[in-house]
Amino acid sequence: MDASTTDGLPTASGLLRWLAGAWTLRRSIYNGASMTGTAVFTGQGGGRFAYAEHGELTLANGCRLDAERRYLFEEAIDGFTVWFPEAPPRLLHRVALYRAGQALIGGGLHLCGDDRYDSRYAFHADGWFSVRHVIAGPHKGYAIETRCDRINQ
Repeated sequence: MDASTTDGLPTASGLLRWLAGAWTLRRSIYNGASMTGTAVFTGQGGGRFAYAEHGELTLANGCRLDAERRYLFEEAIDGFTVWFPEAPPRLLHRVALYRAGQALIGGGLHLCGDDRYDSRYAFHADGWFSVRHVIAGPHKGYAIETRCDRINQ
């Protein structure tokens, strides 16, 4: 958390250093599914951070499954870039952040064929963040909301 300003909120360029560490994860999906678990940001050097989440996905019918997801995050002066961890990495989206009260807010866009993924990020000075993805197109139409709270270490 060494990238914080005096009020505990990081600068846009210091956000990923502020995120480093473990977080509890709670996710809701439009169809009644949900996920709980952990998310971890790990510094890789050169302004890059690995993101890994793992947890239990509960489908609307009650079926429970193990679930995981990984991304690569890269620092930018005004925010960050998110990559799919492929070889070579493939761009998910770039996010420019702005300050809104006690939060840093930003959004990103990803096009996948005819489908559009609009994402909104909010990082709060009191130790939590949220991500909302709205997916729309001829093949998809739903929203995913995630909240992560810092695990005190």
